[in-house]
Amino acid sequence: MADWESPQDIREWSRRVFALRPILLVILIIGILILELRFDWAERALGAYLVTTNSARPESGAIWEKGKQTLSARKTLEQIVTDRQASQREARGATTFQQIAVTVSAGQGVMLSGDHFRKLYLNLPQDFAQKIISPFELLQLSSQGQWRRTYIEKAGTGLMVYLLDANNRVLQQLRISPNLLIYFERQQTARVEALEDLPYFKNRIYAADRFFDTLGAYPEEVRRSILPNPESLLESPGQITRVGISDETVSGFIELGFEIFNGSQRRVILVQGHEWAVWRLRTALEEKKSTSPTTGKPLEDLTSQ
Repeated sequence: MADWESPQDIREWSRRVFALRPILLVILIIGILILELRFDWAERALGAYLVTTNSARPESGAIWEKGKQTLSARKTLEQIVTDRQASQREARGATTFQQIAVTVSAGQGVMLSGDHFRKLYLNLPQDFAQKIISPFELLQLSSQGQWRRTYIEKAGTGLMVYLLDANNRVLQQLRISPNLLIYFERQQTARVEALEDLPYFKNRIYAADRFFDTLGAYPEEVRRSILPNPESLLESPGQITRVGISDETVSGFIELGFEIFNGSQRRVILVQGHEWAVWRLRTALEEKKSTSPTTGKPLEDLTSQ
């Protein structure tokens, strides 16, 4: 019974503390602590247990919410990166500026080679290519050997073009306006359609012979203002049967559509003419339309007789 009583003096305390069982117990505890610090067996055992019970526990709490947010953010980021890589690939394979404007998101851009930009530029009609940059300026930049790449950025509904050297310094800054992009889009759409399918030509479609008869009455300067590049029409196989004149003015130009029939199908070529000259021609066409072809008198006068 003496071992269950409180020690009465220091000698009794020492005898009990330095006994075999307390020493073995201390050694055991120290060994367990050393093994835990060395091998983390307690954390591993606890983690293995939690894994086995993970499916049965509710997905709630700050850790679960943080994990969900992290997973959602990672998926969103991966989708953004994937979409941007896809748009970059499409833009680098584009054959028109309109395709680049469609594939590149607002505030983003795409890096093209100088040769790719030149191909896009040469696909444009001459009068509209000059609105972006003069071919002589482009030749000068090419001959200097500094222009290496081109960065095209979506700016609003238009495009900003930066001609860069090897160190990405801007040699020339160009702008492609939204109006030009609209024209490019119409040009692509009209290639497989008739004039009636283009609403901006409604009630303003004329027979080709009457159009060219009226056009031929003007001096060369006026005809060039109405039809700046007649050679492009000569290059198109087939016969021009009808001509449409738009009533919309875009940056001082009015659109004309030439319907061509090659024996099996019809297609439309769009051309931009100067506003003042096109309106002058259209006025003459309307006057001729309202005049009797036999007497030369206005049709209104013939009707009243």
